[in-house]
Amino acid sequence: METSIVQKYNVPGPRYTSYPTVPYWDNGEFTSDKWQQSFLKTFKQSNATEGISIYIHLPFCESMCTFCGCNKRITRRHEVETQYITSVLNEWALYCDVLPQTPLVKELHLGGGTPTFFSPESLEVLVNGIFDRAVKAPEYEFSFEGHPNNTTREHLQKLYNLGFRRVSFGVQDYNETVQKAINRIQPFHNVAKVTLWAREIGYTSISHDLVFGLPYQTVDSMVDTIEKTKALNPDRLAFYSYAHTPWIKGNGQRGYSEDNLPKDQEKRQLYEIGKQILSQKGFFEIGMDHFALESDSLFDAFKNGKLHRNFMGYSSSKTQLMIGLGVSSISDSWYSFAQNEKTLEDYYRRIENNELPIFRGHLLTDEDLIIRQHILNLMCKFETHWDEVNGRFPELHSVLVSLGEMEYDELLEFGTHSIKVTEKGKPFVRNICMAFDLRLKRKAPQTELFSMVV
Repeated sequence: METSIVQKYNVPGPRYTSYPTVPYWDNGEFTSDKWQQSFLKTFKQSNATEGISIYIHLPFCESMCTFCGCNKRITRRHEVETQYITSVLNEWALYCDVLPQTPLVKELHLGGGTPTFFSPESLEVLVNGIFDRAVKAPEYEFSFEGHPNNTTREHLQKLYNLGFRRVSFGVQDYNETVQKAINRIQPFHNVAKVTLWAREIGYTSISHDLVFGLPYQTVDSMVDTIEKTKALNPDRLAFYSYAHTPWIKGNGQRGYSEDNLPKDQEKRQLYEIGKQILSQKGFFEIGMDHFALESDSLFDAFKNGKLHRNFMGYSSSKTQLMIGLGVSSISDSWYSFAQNEKTLEDYYRRIENNELPIFRGHLLTDEDLIIRQHILNLMCKFETHWDEVNGRFPELHSVLVSLGEMEYDELLEFGTHSIKVTEKGKPFVRNICMAFDLRLKRKAPQTELFSMVV
């Protein structure tokens, strides 16, 4: 890919796990009461037909990984597990108390932080506590994120017995110099061990997370990481760009100089070479920064046009209602978003007062809903369309005009009432989405908000 194209489009931009993106939420119109009305409306519409999704944020980590942008609390005191799980289940009870019928859970995801910081027994208490007030949908999908250094066979077996069939292991990079820079010392044999355990136990989808653009990464180290990854043959991969945002994440991302990071074309080369090798190894590109074998459900969802994207990332199924439990979690009723308190102290205080621990949110306008669908289409299908009635909005013509240069650069193709991202344009799908982002256009950020697109 030409250097000029990479430099031209390497600008700060959102990752679009939502639209509007969090910095552009209109908190002035939002209240907890309006959020309750919204999630109840969606629940009544969809619980019986498609069920709901639950995301549970488990924030504790024993050490700080300096590349990480998650909300976390660093501690080695495992006695914190009991209070946290009690609070999460109390939050769940606050939701269940107002729901008109028993929730049908289609998706459950444990994220972090480090979910496997918690003991298998604690996780069993958590999951069983959720299903004291809920039932599993007929075709449910439960998943969790495991740290290869502390995931035990007991973790994997316990969660499998509770219905989990998908696990994602954070690998990032196998090079020792890179691992030291990001404070994630993780030998290959640790990843191999947990991957083989998961396969022996019966997990049907094992994922590895790889990151390109980390400090001291080289083409040789990236090739070595991907070759080692393929040797373990995970079913799917997240292969995503490191988001360098030290102005947001504090001292954690200042443990190395920006001079140590691969830049522009060098960083893009890491991705292009990685993508080429993954393709040769039988992995297909799915949405943005994700790859899957033909045998994985994510490939089927992409092939059949059913891939979905939300605050949990890509999913092979969709529910209109996603309830986020735990500190900093974000909920989505399709018509509104709500985020929980971001500090443990505030989260615990609100739960102790029998309040939903929400501190901000956004009520989507009719325009937001149209733009959201276009961005979802681009992120999940690499195309979007409109007709004389549906998918149109007053600024559509100006949006299409602004995409003209990307068409000239062969990043997309125009149809009569559609646009389609080309193979050359896939690395720049975030740029194409930004053309539709009316809130970003109307109020360009005056300070650093987003990581670079490339």
